[in-house]
Amino acid sequence: MACRISELVIDATDPGRLAAFWSEVLGYGELDRDEDGSIEIGPPDAGFGGPQPTLILSPTGDPRPAKLRLHIDVSPTDRDQDAELERLLALGAKPVDIGQTGDESWHVLADPEGNEFCLLRTRIQPV
Repeated sequence: MACRISELVIDATDPGRLAAFWSEVLGYGELDRDEDGSIEIGPPDAGFGGPQPTLILSPTGDPRPAKLRLHIDVSPTDRDQDAELERLLALGAKPVDIGQTGDESWHVLADPEGNEFCLLRTRIQPV
């Protein structure tokens, strides 16, 4: 037997804002909204348990204390890296300097709450 990642949970001071951002980035839709303010997003045609993990944006009042020990990498599916970078910046992503040399094949960005993620160069097939 083996496990597979089914959900990623991200603490958020504004779950709605992050849910909207990541839904646009990934082409996800809202799947569920809990009474505690958590919002689950995922592939609209598959949802929980599908081939891609869902994201749960969980409300927190605590500001992010330090760099996350986990980050998300995304790859373009229907355009090249430069075009996808422009789209992500238009959605509210911000470039982040974590000591890159400038020779990397990826871009380091942050979502609207400052969570770092990387945009990789290689285009992959959509699921």
